[in-house]
Amino acid sequence: MSSYHELIKQAETKVDNGNLSVSSIKLLMYELTQNKEIDLYANYHQEADQKITKLFLDGVDRLIKNEPLAYILGYQWFYGRKFKVDHNVFIPRYETEELCAYVLEAIDEFFASYQKIDVADIACGSGAIAITIACEEPKVNCYATELNIDTIDVAKDNAKEHQAAIKFYNGDMLNPLINDHIKLDVLISNPPYIKTTEILDASVVEHEPNMALFGGEDGLQFYRIILSEAHKVIKERSMLAFEIGYQQKDDILALAEQYFPSQRKEVIKDLNGKDRMLFIYVNLKR
Repeated sequence: MSSYHELIKQAETKVDNGNLSVSSIKLLMYELTQNKEIDLYANYHQEADQKITKLFLDGVDRLIKNEPLAYILGYQWFYGRKFKVDHNVFIPRYETEELCAYVLEAIDEFFASYQKIDVADIACGSGAIAITIACEEPKVNCYATELNIDTIDVAKDNAKEHQAAIKFYNGDMLNPLINDHIKLDVLISNPPYIKTTEILDASVVEHEPNMALFGGEDGLQFYRIILSEAHKVIKERSMLAFEIGYQQKDDILALAEQYFPSQRKEVIKDLNGKDRMLFIYVNLKR
């Protein structure tokens, strides 16, 4: 039997195929050992657990075939919590953690005096946004919508795991909220925003659900839907928060101006200095 160190070194010899990175190999082993409550670094040169050895070698083979690490593990870490993911859901990204952080900061600023805040995550996917907001802000009354029934089942499992009280709606974008006469203080969405013509990494396009990726020819299809219908679900004093593609700033601002011409808008950069978030403040004054 090989040691943990030897298994990692053996896997690293396969890095040159172009679909594998040293960091993903090490992270795979780290997560597998953590899940078995084994201190990898304290046991680095010890004989590897037989079950972990099999999971690791199988995982490396899947990494070579472009499969994302999150699908191999069956989960993704997000805002300090472990979220179940499978091929029915888009893998939550680190940029979306920043969106959650800015939303929570804005809630503290604009809704500090509120006893309850009505929030919805539109096209919720794994439920990462809705669950994070619900867990971090006890004043929140949270809703989430999702069209794909298999996807929403994953989100419900995540909400149960993290004891987040969220009302899920299986339906298209804002329609379930409109039909149920829901009114929101905060509307959040990270909708599909990739142009259909854009070339993506094989690990994304071959494994993640296309309906969670593409937003039409210009990538703005779902922003149009949400912004054109938002007046039916938001309160007179409210906030809209979106994740956006880093090259969409001018187009998304023009679209927001079309539907919210007199309201303040702010595009916020992520930690990499890219324009990744749009906030629209409806009758909210600093």
